[in-house]
Amino acid sequence: MPFTEEFYLPPEEELKVQEINLSTPFLKAGALHFGKYCNEECKEFMLCRREENDPRRCLKEGKDVTACGLKFFQQVKKNCREEFDQFADCLEWNSPKMEVRYCRKTQAALDRCMLDKLNIERPYFGFYTQIHPHKTDRPRPESFLPRKVYKDDRPSLPDDYPREEAKFGSAYLVYN
Repeated sequence: MPFTEEFYLPPEEELKVQEINLSTPFLKAGALHFGKYCNEECKEFMLCRREENDPRRCLKEGKDVTACGLKFFQQVKKNCREEFDQFADCLEWNSPKMEVRYCRKTQAALDRCMLDKLNIERPYFGFYTQIHPHKTDRPRPESFLPRKVYKDDRPSLPDDYPREEAKFGSAYLVYN
Protein backbone atom coordinates (compact mmCIF):
# COMPACT_ATOMS: atom_id res chain seq x y z
CA MET A 1 0.00 0.00 0.00
CA PRO A 2 1.61 3.27 -1.03
CA PHE A 3 1.73 6.22 1.37
CA THR A 4 2.27 9.90 0.75
CA GLU A 5 4.75 12.10 2.60
CA GLU A 6 1.96 13.60 4.72
CA PHE A 7 0.75 10.20 6.00
CA TYR A 8 1.41 10.01 9.73
CA LEU A 9 2.85 6.80 11.15
CA PRO A 10 3.40 6.84 14.92
CA PRO A 11 6.98 6.27 16.08
CA GLU A 12 7.93 2.89 17.51
CA GLU A 13 8.31 4.28 21.04
CA GLU A 14 4.67 5.34 20.99
CA LEU A 15 3.55 1.83 20.01
CA LYS A 16 5.54 -0.12 22.61
CA VAL A 17 3.63 -1.40 25.64
CA GLN A 18 4.19 -4.29 27.99
CA GLU A 19 2.39 -7.29 26.55
CA ILE A 20 0.22 -9.82 28.35
CA ASN A 21 2.27 -12.98 27.92
CA LEU A 22 -0.33 -15.68 28.47
CA SER A 23 -1.25 -18.65 26.33
CA THR A 24 -4.73 -19.32 25.01
CA PRO A 25 -5.97 -21.60 27.84
CA PHE A 26 -5.07 -18.98 30.44
CA LEU A 27 -6.69 -16.16 28.47
CA LYS A 28 -9.84 -18.26 28.04
CA ALA A 29 -9.85 -19.17 31.74
CA GLY A 30 -9.84 -15.52 32.78
CA ALA A 31 -11.85 -14.06 29.90
CA LEU A 32 -15.24 -13.66 31.63
CA HIS A 33 -13.80 -12.02 34.74
CA PHE A 34 -11.39 -9.91 32.68
CA GLY A 35 -14.28 -8.62 30.55
CA LYS A 36 -16.17 -7.51 33.62
CA TYR A 37 -13.10 -6.08 35.40
CA CYS A 38 -11.97 -4.00 32.38
CA ASN A 39 -15.45 -3.28 31.05
CA GLU A 40 -15.16 0.52 30.89
CA GLU A 41 -11.72 0.52 29.23
CA CYS A 42 -12.81 -2.03 26.62
CA LYS A 43 -15.98 -0.09 25.79
CA GLU A 44 -14.02 3.16 25.48
CA PHE A 45 -11.55 1.49 23.09
CA MET A 46 -14.27 -0.08 20.95
CA LEU A 47 -16.20 3.20 20.80
CA CYS A 48 -13.06 5.01 19.67
CA ARG A 49 -12.33 2.42 16.99
CA ARG A 50 -15.90 2.58 15.73
CA GLU A 51 -16.17 6.37 15.68
CA GLU A 52 -12.70 7.28 14.47
CA ASN A 53 -12.30 4.46 11.94
CA ASP A 54 -8.53 4.96 12.27
CA PRO A 55 -6.49 2.81 14.69
CA ARG A 56 -3.80 5.50 15.01
CA ARG A 57 -6.23 7.74 16.87
CA CYS A 58 -7.04 5.08 19.50
CA LEU A 59 -3.54 4.20 20.72
CA LYS A 60 -4.15 5.68 24.17
CA GLU A 61 -7.37 3.68 24.67
CA GLY A 62 -5.63 0.51 23.49
CA LYS A 63 -2.83 1.08 25.99
CA ASP A 64 -5.43 1.56 28.73
CA VAL A 65 -7.01 -1.82 27.92
CA THR A 66 -3.61 -3.54 27.98
CA ALA A 67 -2.69 -1.86 31.28
CA CYS A 68 -6.01 -2.93 32.80
CA GLY A 69 -5.44 -6.49 31.57
CA LEU A 70 -1.97 -6.58 33.10
CA LYS A 71 -3.31 -5.30 36.40
CA PHE A 72 -6.13 -7.88 36.36
CA PHE A 73 -3.92 -10.87 35.61
CA GLN A 74 -1.35 -9.74 38.20
CA GLN A 75 -4.09 -9.64 40.83
CA VAL A 76 -5.31 -13.08 39.77
CA LYS A 77 -1.77 -14.42 39.97
CA LYS A 78 -1.32 -12.93 43.44
CA ASN A 79 -4.66 -14.06 44.90
CA CYS A 80 -6.07 -17.03 42.94
CA ARG A 81 -3.12 -18.56 41.14
CA GLU A 82 -3.74 -22.20 42.09
CA GLU A 83 -7.42 -22.20 41.04
CA PHE A 84 -6.60 -20.25 37.87
CA ASP A 85 -3.83 -22.69 36.88
CA GLN A 86 -6.07 -25.71 37.54
CA PHE A 87 -8.89 -24.30 35.42
CA ALA A 88 -6.54 -23.37 32.54
CA ASP A 89 -4.89 -26.82 32.65
CA CYS A 90 -8.29 -28.49 32.62
CA LEU A 91 -9.30 -26.45 29.57
CA GLU A 92 -6.08 -27.30 27.78
CA TRP A 93 -5.95 -31.04 28.45
CA ASN A 94 -9.58 -32.22 28.61
CA SER A 95 -10.92 -31.06 25.27
CA PRO A 96 -9.33 -30.27 21.91
CA LYS A 97 -11.57 -27.18 21.60
CA MET A 98 -11.04 -26.08 25.23
CA GLU A 99 -14.71 -26.57 26.07
CA VAL A 100 -15.72 -25.40 29.53
CA ARG A 101 -18.30 -28.15 30.04
CA TYR A 102 -15.57 -30.62 31.01
CA CYS A 103 -14.15 -28.30 33.67
CA ARG A 104 -17.12 -27.12 35.72
CA LYS A 105 -15.59 -28.07 39.10
CA THR A 106 -12.38 -26.13 38.53
CA GLN A 107 -14.39 -23.25 37.06
CA ALA A 108 -16.55 -23.13 40.20
CA ALA A 109 -13.41 -23.05 42.37
CA LEU A 110 -12.00 -20.15 40.36
CA ASP A 111 -15.32 -18.27 40.48
CA ARG A 112 -15.46 -18.69 44.27
CA CYS A 113 -11.89 -17.45 44.68
CA MET A 114 -12.48 -14.44 42.41
CA LEU A 115 -15.57 -13.49 44.39
CA ASP A 116 -13.99 -14.01 47.82
CA LYS A 117 -10.57 -12.46 47.27
CA LEU A 118 -11.01 -9.98 44.40
CA ASN A 119 -14.73 -9.21 44.77
CA ILE A 120 -15.33 -9.90 41.07
CA GLU A 121 -18.57 -11.78 40.52
CA ARG A 122 -18.83 -14.03 37.49
CA PRO A 123 -21.10 -12.31 34.92
CA TYR A 124 -24.47 -13.98 34.50
CA PHE A 125 -25.34 -15.85 31.33
CA GLY A 126 -26.18 -13.34 28.62
CA PHE A 127 -24.33 -10.41 30.26
CA TYR A 128 -22.22 -9.75 27.17
CA THR A 129 -25.18 -9.97 24.78
CA GLN A 130 -27.08 -7.15 26.45
CA ILE A 131 -26.73 -3.47 25.69
CA HIS A 132 -24.65 -1.57 28.25
CA PRO A 133 -24.64 2.21 27.56
CA HIS A 134 -21.28 3.92 27.91
CA LYS A 135 -20.62 7.54 28.81
CA THR A 136 -17.42 9.07 27.53
CA ASP A 137 -15.53 12.35 27.88
CA ARG A 138 -14.05 12.15 24.39
CA PRO A 139 -15.46 14.71 21.94
CA ARG A 140 -17.56 13.36 19.12
CA PRO A 141 -15.45 13.07 15.97
CA GLU A 142 -16.17 15.14 12.91
CA SER A 143 -17.11 13.19 9.83
CA PHE A 144 -14.44 12.81 7.16
CA LEU A 145 -16.69 13.88 4.32
CA PRO A 146 -19.26 16.64 4.66
CA ARG A 147 -22.79 15.49 4.02
CA LYS A 148 -24.37 16.70 0.84
CA VAL A 149 -27.65 18.53 1.28
CA TYR A 150 -30.13 17.57 -1.39
CA LYS A 151 -32.78 19.97 -2.59
CA ASP A 152 -36.19 18.58 -3.36
CA ASP A 153 -36.45 19.81 -6.95
CA ARG A 154 -38.58 16.91 -8.12
CA PRO A 155 -41.83 17.86 -9.79
CA SER A 156 -44.86 16.74 -7.84
CA LEU A 157 -48.60 16.77 -8.27
CA PRO A 158 -50.65 19.36 -6.43
CA ASP A 159 -52.55 18.17 -3.37
CA ASP A 160 -55.95 18.66 -5.01
CA TYR A 161 -55.06 16.60 -8.12
CA PRO A 162 -57.72 13.88 -8.75
CA ARG A 163 -56.37 10.41 -8.01
CA GLU A 164 -57.86 7.10 -9.16
CA GLU A 165 -58.67 4.29 -6.75
CA ALA A 166 -56.25 1.36 -6.71
CA LYS A 167 -57.28 -1.40 -9.12
CA PHE A 168 -56.55 -4.31 -6.79
CA GLY A 169 -57.18 -2.76 -3.39
CA SER A 170 -54.84 -1.43 -0.80
CA ALA A 171 -51.31 -2.78 -0.29
CA TYR A 172 -51.59 -1.93 3.42
CA LEU A 173 -52.15 -5.55 4.47
CA VAL A 174 -49.34 -6.87 2.27
CA TYR A 175 -46.61 -4.68 3.72
CA ASN A 176 -47.72 -4.57 7.36
